[in-house]
Amino acid sequence: MKVHKHEVIVVGAGGAGLMAALYASKGGADVAVVSKLYPTRSHTGTAQGGIGAALGNLDDDSPLYHAYDTVKGGDWLADQNAAMVLAEGAIEAVIELEHMGLPFDRTPEGKISQRRFGGHTSEFGKQLVRRACHAADRTGHMILQTLYQQCIKKDVNFFDEFQVVDLLMNQGQAVGVVAIQLGTGDFHIFHGKAVIFASGGWGRCWNVTSNAHSMTGDGAAISLRRGIPMQDMEFFQFHPTGIYKMGILITEGVRGEGGVLINGKGERFMEKYAPSVKDLASRDVVSRAIYDEIKKGNGVKGKDYVYLDVRPETVNRFFAEEGKKDRIDAAYVEKKLPDILDFCRTYLGVDPVHEPMPIQPTAHYAMGGIPTNVRAEVVIDENWTVVPGLYAAGETACVSCHGANRLGTNSLVDLVVFGRISGIRAAEYVRGVDWTPLPADAGKEIEAEFKRIRTSKGKTKPYELRARMQQVMMDNVGVYRTAETLQKAADEIATLRERFLTDISIDDQGYKFNTDLMEAWELGCLLDLAEVTALSALNRTESRGAHSRDDYPKRDDENWLVHTLIYREGHARDPKYTLNTKKKVDRSLEATDPRFAPKVRVY
Repeated sequence: MKVHKHEVIVVGAGGAGLMAALYASKGGADVAVVSKLYPTRSHTGTAQGGIGAALGNLDDDSPLYHAYDTVKGGDWLADQNAAMVLAEGAIEAVIELEHMGLPFDRTPEGKISQRRFGGHTSEFGKQLVRRACHAADRTGHMILQTLYQQCIKKDVNFFDEFQVVDLLMNQGQAVGVVAIQLGTGDFHIFHGKAVIFASGGWGRCWNVTSNAHSMTGDGAAISLRRGIPMQDMEFFQFHPTGIYKMGILITEGVRGEGGVLINGKGERFMEKYAPSVKDLASRDVVSRAIYDEIKKGNGVKGKDYVYLDVRPETVNRFFAEEGKKDRIDAAYVEKKLPDILDFCRTYLGVDPVHEPMPIQPTAHYAMGGIPTNVRAEVVIDENWTVVPGLYAAGETACVSCHGANRLGTNSLVDLVVFGRISGIRAAEYVRGVDWTPLPADAGKEIEAEFKRIRTSKGKTKPYELRARMQQVMMDNVGVYRTAETLQKAADEIATLRERFLTDISIDDQGYKFNTDLMEAWELGCLLDLAEVTALSALNRTESRGAHSRDDYPKRDDENWLVHTLIYREGHARDPKYTLNTKKKVDRSLEATDPRFAPKVRVY
């Protein structure tokens, strides 16, 4: 195998990976970004509505209010020190992005414009606040382009279409990764002093998802197989407004601009579930409300969807009823939500300016992942023991600033704040350590696994297993869960994993751009992550945030104000999973401000 030697190896070229690479490079490190996609195709580019920062350009705001909303929105499971780092870092990060050239929308005075988003308030929940800084409804796309340009300017090394398939460890520290060059099928070793995982989430475990086909959780699965635990895997957010059947996201920014949710009876139903903030309640609340309406027979035309309505006549009527002076027209909607209008017109044949949009909850975001501290260093136990040379940032990481349910806009904040921290810390680390040699068998194990997949002569095609896994997860590990459904999911996924290991075959025996082979390997990653998700959810006997148990409907702060760590041991064909719930939630803000103490949900 060809060996590439760079001090810092960044896995993934989305917002977190590019921010990490930029700052590691600024810190003097020799940086390589290894990505299975071209950077500008990374999933960060699909983020629409905005990036949260308490700039206070339109309403009185403060990082402390942002941190409070983050903790409260996370149903009190967020580490409060991480929430504060996120909220304070957001302001500096957004201003820095502006200085890099990101074209934010502007107020008449020339300041960065901000819009409302669900769960964002001022004065500890007293009133809604405009905090989401936006570039129309393509904010993530603009962040991605801006950061990529900056990385090119800093001469960061890019290895595009190199898919990372293994993590290399030696003497207890990270020393590199193994990747396949998709264009040739050749294996490459990337030897480094530090490795940063910024490889994104795993929404493709479910069959209705906002996630791209590439979101298969490679980095998290690789880490799990190398002895790194996964944290809080039971918490996976379902965004309430995905395009019906397709899952393509309709940004929360639509509701921030005045859009409302309407059931099949023509009623604005969120008033029943969140009387004060209504359609701008946190995502877990809105997703459950939609499911409840459908369960009551209030879906549109008796089907499992409701409407999201941003037609000016509808919005203006509700503005008037609420005593608001705001008014919108068709030109305003066209200006503020151009991509959303295009999605609906293209994929649904629906024009949101004149018709309501059919929507349903869609699997959207992983709150759990590779556990890290606020310095983005990977930790492996409840004592916060650091793995030397290993870092993680973005959706693949669990810092945990999102707790049990991520607040809207905080994904982009997470990317830039903790991506930057990971790059700074990695650059500092590599300056102070010598090179650790690669293990003697570097790359041999994963090479053998790909040979197994390529030469297997079973009766089952990987896509059949993937389709069944996605349906099992949708049916049993969705918005609502019980011990029975979770156990059923865990058992069936274990069976699917066994079939993946013993009874698959692929058609393409070539080497160049063999998507048949790569998708089969990605299926193994998804099965691993689906299984630990189901097991973690089965273990947590309470309802909290995005984890809603019908058989345990109440939140249990006395017993469950802790993080879940799940470890995998043993052979791939017979893995053993160990659950650890000794890692306590950081409550440092509560120690100085009692308003951060867990309380009953009131909307």
